[in-house]
Amino acid sequence: MSGMATRILALSATTLLAACNPEPQPLQYGANPDLPAPQRGLLPDMVIAKPVEWGDRLPVVPDGFEVRAIARDLLIPRQTLLLPNGDILVAEGRGGNAPALKPKDVIAGPIKAAGTTRVKSGNRLTLLRDADGDGEYELQTVFADDLNAPYGLALIGNRIHVANQDAVVVFDYREGQTRAEAAPRELTRLPSEINHHWTKAMTASADGRHLYVGIGSNSNITERGMLAEADRAMIWQIDAMTGMHRPYATGLRNPTAMAIQPGTGTLWTVVNERDEIGPDLVPDYLTSVRDGGFYGWPWAYWGQNVDDRVRPLAPDKVAESITPDYALGAHVAALGLAFSVPAFGPTFAEGVFVGEHGSWNRSQPVGYKVVFVQFRDGAPTGEPIDFMTGFRDDDGSTRGRPVGVTVDPRGALIVADDLANVVWRVTRAGGIGPMPARPPRAESIETGQAEGQGEALGALPDAAGGQDAADEQEPEEDGAPRS
Repeated sequence: MSGMATRILALSATTLLAACNPEPQPLQYGANPDLPAPQRGLLPDMVIAKPVEWGDRLPVVPDGFEVRAIARDLLIPRQTLLLPNGDILVAEGRGGNAPALKPKDVIAGPIKAAGTTRVKSGNRLTLLRDADGDGEYELQTVFADDLNAPYGLALIGNRIHVANQDAVVVFDYREGQTRAEAAPRELTRLPSEINHHWTKAMTASADGRHLYVGIGSNSNITERGMLAEADRAMIWQIDAMTGMHRPYATGLRNPTAMAIQPGTGTLWTVVNERDEIGPDLVPDYLTSVRDGGFYGWPWAYWGQNVDDRVRPLAPDKVAESITPDYALGAHVAALGLAFSVPAFGPTFAEGVFVGEHGSWNRSQPVGYKVVFVQFRDGAPTGEPIDFMTGFRDDDGSTRGRPVGVTVDPRGALIVADDLANVVWRVTRAGGIGPMPARPPRAESIETGQAEGQGEALGALPDAAGGQDAADEQEPEEDGAPRS
């Protein structure tokens, strides 16, 4: 046996022993989470997920709710989009092409990959339709294919915007159609070199004039140097008509999902924070996003706590770092975000649903569920409420991993599960009401030339599609697999 193999086995044994000796966990939720002293070592604690089939089991939801699978046999579903007639689009795929930097990466790769699906990347959009409103989605068909690791989705007027890992592309859309009628047009390129964090989350502004795209860092904590981080660890604001863009907020290590708060138009995001300073650092978080705001990465975390691994130090950047609104817990890997509606009932009427993909780098796994964070006076409050659980058992058996969450205004929650390759739908027992005339923001922008916005999208060139090389990549450290 080689020396490297021996060391890997020894480290794996240490990891398993750590899993058998749990320690008390600090309170990691809310506006003032406990932040223990950083812990640095050769490897973080790691626990191997054991994928198993759901069989006849279902996720667990609160009393008064019911859950069913509305799509199966997908090819890595990530995010979903509700269309005006109640159809659902599902983005399927995986990306990333970052090489391993350190021995840690070689060791951690198989452990992370063990908790991911084995199917090939879909690189497509699938459309789901419940034609008679009985909750059974009879139609499951490919709407568009030959995409490049699609993730974020947004509808503005009669255009579907898709955030591939390398570009935002646009499809024309007619209500009720089941297949894109032409290749997409490219609106703007996105950073895709190395692509340590490849997912490109996206949402549209309340008035439909802008898209917001989350672009994650190219490393955990600048291991590739700052040049590799150009235009990364930030949210772009993109003109929906011209593709012109600017940094809207920076210092966000990996903003993996975004949503617009109803009534205020405020942008909110969930962010996957840095690794390798202990099982309880740094909390992933939910926060409102300030135009021009800086949120700390890489020099600081949770406000002005200095990360002294980053050199040279930058006290001026630390001083301007904004404290996020709400901690979700370290390493939960929050990948989905959606604001609720009153149709969910009193407990879940005001707040956000958060999809937590789940940890790999803790001896006591966290995440693997959908939680609800209540809002009061427009801000998050209290502890997260478990809304959808049962994805992982205490013995490590893992049936699913939630990613994107989408709220149907009738009172249904759509949840993408990229381990089981299923889309789940949670409703109140007894059914839901009729589909409103339009979901929020569906008609929020003119379909031609917007005032002062330049040419209409019809002048955009065709986008290049396809993505095969990424199918062989390793998973990223935040729990969203690259391969």
